[in-house]
Amino acid sequence: MSLKSAIQIERLPKHIAVIMDGNGRWAAKRSQERNLGHEQGAVAVRQTVEAAAEIGIEFLTLYAFSTENWNRPKDEVDALMELLVRSIHNETPTLMNNNIRLRAIGDLNSLDTKTREILDEAMEKTSKNSRMTLVLALSYSSRWEITEAVKTIAKAVQQNQISINEISSKTVSEAMNTNFMPSPDLLIRTSGEYRISNFLLWQLAYTELYFTDVLWPDFNKEEFYKALIDYQKRERRFGKTSQQLEKILN
Repeated sequence: MSLKSAIQIERLPKHIAVIMDGNGRWAAKRSQERNLGHEQGAVAVRQTVEAAAEIGIEFLTLYAFSTENWNRPKDEVDALMELLVRSIHNETPTLMNNNIRLRAIGDLNSLDTKTREILDEAMEKTSKNSRMTLVLALSYSSRWEITEAVKTIAKAVQQNQISINEISSKTVSEAMNTNFMPSPDLLIRTSGEYRISNFLLWQLAYTELYFTDVLWPDFNKEEFYKALIDYQKRERRFGKTSQQLEKILN
C-alpha cells in the first residue's frame, strides 16, 4: 500500500522546496559518468512534480543550478544546460496537460541565449495555469538574491521613493526574486548532506527541514510521501509556545 494514504490532506504544506543532491554520487556508485546521474535525476524531477501536483501542493521549488555550479568542469556545465533545455522543451506539454505553471528564480541573464529562450517560452505558455506553480532555481544563490534586493531598496531610497525608517522585513521580502510566492513550509534535501547550500536563506527562517540519505536519482513518489508524513508529525510554533498555539486553535 502506498504511503500516500497516510497523508492528511487538510495539513499539507503550501510550499515545498527541494535541494536535489546526489546525482554525481549515484553515477559514481555505478562506475558511470556524472552526466548519467543528471539524466536519471531528471526522472526523479518528473516523479516529484507529479506527486506534488496530484496531492495538492501549491508551490514546488527545485534547486536546479546554483551560481556556484558555474565553477564545475565545462563539459558537465554544458551537459547540464543541454539537459535543462531538453527537459523544459519535452515537459512543457505535460505541464500544460496538468495545469502547472512554470516560473524561474535566479540570475537568468547569465543563462545562454538558447536556454533563456526555451525557458521564457515555457513560462509564457504555462503562465495561465493554476493547479500548481513549479519554480526552477537557475543560476541562483541566496547571497546573490539578497545582494540584489539590497541594491533595489538602496535605489528606491536614493530616488526618495522610500525612507530608511520605512524599510521593514516586508520591504526586503518584496524586493526579493521570490516575491511572488510564500516562504517554504518544508525543505527537502537528499543524499545525506546537512547543509542549506546558499538556498533561500531569507525565506527559510521558519521552514521545517527534512534530510534523507536517498540520492536524488532514487527519489520517487514514495520518498516524497515520507517527507510529507514526517512534516505532518511536527508542531510549527513560529516562535510561540505550544500553549499559545492551543489557545489560537481553540
